[in-house]
Amino acid sequence: MTSVYVHKVVAAVGGAAGPAYLRSVGLDPKAPADVGTMIDADAYYGLLERIAHDLPDAADLPLRVGATMRCDDYGAFGLAWKTAPTLRDSFRRAQRYWRVLTSVAEIEIRPEGAGVWFLLHRAGARRLGLRLSNEATLASALTIMREVAPGSVQPTEVHLRHASPCPSRGYAIWYGCPVTWGSDRDGLLLTAELIDRPNRLGDAGLSAYLDAQLDRALARIRSGGDDLASAVRRTIERSLSDGVPVLAKVAAAMGRSERSLQRALAAEGLSFRNLVDGVRRDLAEGLLVNSDYALTEIAFLAGFSEQSALSRAFRRWNGVTPATFRAARRA
Repeated sequence: MTSVYVHKVVAAVGGAAGPAYLRSVGLDPKAPADVGTMIDADAYYGLLERIAHDLPDAADLPLRVGATMRCDDYGAFGLAWKTAPTLRDSFRRAQRYWRVLTSVAEIEIRPEGAGVWFLLHRAGARRLGLRLSNEATLASALTIMREVAPGSVQPTEVHLRHASPCPSRGYAIWYGCPVTWGSDRDGLLLTAELIDRPNRLGDAGLSAYLDAQLDRALARIRSGGDDLASAVRRTIERSLSDGVPVLAKVAAAMGRSERSLQRALAAEGLSFRNLVDGVRRDLAEGLLVNSDYALTEIAFLAGFSEQSALSRAFRRWNGVTPATFRAARRA
């Protein structure tokens, strides 16, 4: 599963033990959180169990972790969730693309009466770590629902398959509805009216563009491999909003040294600078054609310091300004 979960858990716990917790599952404490870096699920469950043992009061740990989640933590998946026209469309993307986050769980969207279930199905023995992970996943899902949807987002029911280990937990207060423990499912029940409201940042064109990215990510996963250029490009894509990616940071995000990545690229006749330029061009052109984002926003998302820098790059790539390119493609 994605290592983002580990980073969020460690941040929620706080304290001096954080680096040791990260190293215990094979993560470099100095490397940034990267949604594409995966860890073994059993190692994650074991970490949750160690933390639950170490903390004097771990009863609300899943809620603390869930409350910190943001769409942007999930890369293209999170952006697709955020820009989906409605929560129902966000749910459909979760059901379709959850595999890019983990191979040990699936999302099912199941209509029932006047409501819709957001159900979590997770494989494996229901050890403590898995139970804590399920609780944190549902709390995280509700947090990012609340991030993207207007008004109050409150489920009508919350169900968990395991028994409550601590009856005094404030889960009903946090969710704002009854919580059923020992149920036959793990999930959230929401009204159809709620999930059919337009999302705050819904953008059908941009959402479709991100769907295409996620389809490619799924294809890579299912094929069981990825070439070096694709892996580097994907890492560059995830770091563009922080500015122009540098080789050292991209290498660290991929778990490699700067020198080893440079040698590997040279061996395949690749230039890091050209890969960055290509990613920025593809992203900027895609956003111009498939979204209504302002040029200043597109410049930021593509890693440019200001709109004028984007305009200069476009003249170099296409011989026209971004505005002219957008108008021509849409025409």
